[in-house]
Amino acid sequence: MENFVILGGGLSGAAVLFTMIGLILMSFMVMLVKQYKRCPSNRILVVYGKIAGEQSARCIHGGGIFVMPLIQDYEYLSLKPLAIDIDLTGALSLNNIRVNVPSTFTVGISTEPPIMANAAERLLSLLEQQIASQAKDIILGQLRLVVATLSIEEINQDREKFLQLINENVGIELNKIGLEVINVNITDITDQSGYIKAIGQKAAALAINKAKVEVAEQEKMGSIGEATANRDKEVQVAEQHAQAQMGTKKAESEQRIALAKYNAEGITGEAAADREQEIAIAEEESKREQGRKEAELLQRVKVATLESQAIEGENESQGKIADSNAILAERRATARQKAEVAQANAHKIILDAEKEQELARLEKEEIVQQQISKKKIEIDADAEGERIRRVAKGDADSILLKYQAEAEGLRKVLDAKAEGYKNLINACGNATDLAPTLLMIEEMPNIVKEQVKAISNLKIDKITVWDNGAGGSNGGKGGSTSNFLSSLMSSLPAWHELANQAGIELPSTLGSIINESKQEEKAKKSTSSAKKSEGTEKEIGG
Repeated sequence: MENFVILGGGLSGAAVLFTMIGLILMSFMVMLVKQYKRCPSNRILVVYGKIAGEQSARCIHGGGIFVMPLIQDYEYLSLKPLAIDIDLTGALSLNNIRVNVPSTFTVGISTEPPIMANAAERLLSLLEQQIASQAKDIILGQLRLVVATLSIEEINQDREKFLQLINENVGIELNKIGLEVINVNITDITDQSGYIKAIGQKAAALAINKAKVEVAEQEKMGSIGEATANRDKEVQVAEQHAQAQMGTKKAESEQRIALAKYNAEGITGEAAADREQEIAIAEEESKREQGRKEAELLQRVKVATLESQAIEGENESQGKIADSNAILAERRATARQKAEVAQANAHKIILDAEKEQELARLEKEEIVQQQISKKKIEIDADAEGERIRRVAKGDADSILLKYQAEAEGLRKVLDAKAEGYKNLINACGNATDLAPTLLMIEEMPNIVKEQVKAISNLKIDKITVWDNGAGGSNGGKGGSTSNFLSSLMSSLPAWHELANQAGIELPSTLGSIINESKQEEKAKKSTSSAKKSEGTEKEIGG
């Protein structure tokens, strides 16, 4: 019984062991199943951790891979396209015109192996908004670069080249972070100066003018064709009228010929009958002659009537032909006038379009350059003005300092003089006229010096005085030489006169000036005394 129990216990232990092994194997299989990751078509499976080779991660698009637990992990990158609105404004083009290029870029993570590796390194675990923000910054910079390499005309007209450059430049930069450009949609291109609008208006005007020229050309061709058809119609009608008149004339001519023939035959028959029956019808001679004359008269009247009718018909036909020719000429002139007017209008439209084109070219080539030159001149003028202002300010400051120094020195000199004058007046005491006198005496050497300068600059090489020793004309006193010297000295201003002009009275030690009246009285007295002495001498001599 014990053995059976032991055997039974052994069997239960083996069952437990097998059960545990089964559970372990099942758990391992479940783990294997769970660690085998499949990649859907709209995602990229990024396995990172311990990766064979030098790669930092392994990217798989489609299929599946076993992710080793503990040493490897995984994440997914979405291939969902991202629409990024780019509001590019004020981009500077090649011809220095700022343009606005609002556009929409559709980007997504690329499935190329090298680019997928870049995406795994730089975009893993980022949100869509963060990825769009990075892409937007890259697109804005590259789009400005592309605009700067193209002119306005190339951007506006050659859209294929523009988009190609955008795809190349933007795509290269986006590939560095694992993105690629799927689509570029440029909504509109405008510029701040209105140049593109002017180009569109010019193109529309050229198209309108070309259409107007073609319409005018077609109208001219239609008018010419109509005039040609009318002319051919009128010519054919005139030809038919002429043929009808010719037929009428021919019928009339044949009628007259037949009539004359019949008349001739009748006359011939009558003459023959008369010759045969001359004797028998002698008595009827006069009657026959009369009948013949009457027949001739009727014949002539009828022929004249037919002739006048024929001439009238010819005149009427010629009048109709002239009227038809006049109408035809008038229509030709009208058609020619319309054609010339249309041609002149078309030429005027072409000239206006060429004028607008030339103005646009001048505005592009010259006015922009003039504005640049004007701006440069303004900047240079501002710089030059600032330099002149600074130099002038420095000069003014130096002049002001100089004048302040001179004023300070002059003030000190005047203060010293005032102090000296004050001491001088105090020294003079009650003698108030003594101070000016002393100052005048102090300035006498300078006055004499200035008097000497008055005659020192005279250019006199030599003075020759002819003097016979006799008295001069001034009462016989003094010679010519002495008079010359005295008059020369008298031309110098006297001290007393200078002092009087200054309001100063010189001291008596320097002498005094005799009044003119006193001098004249003294001269008269000397003259009368001289005359009396001469009279006395004459009486003594007598």
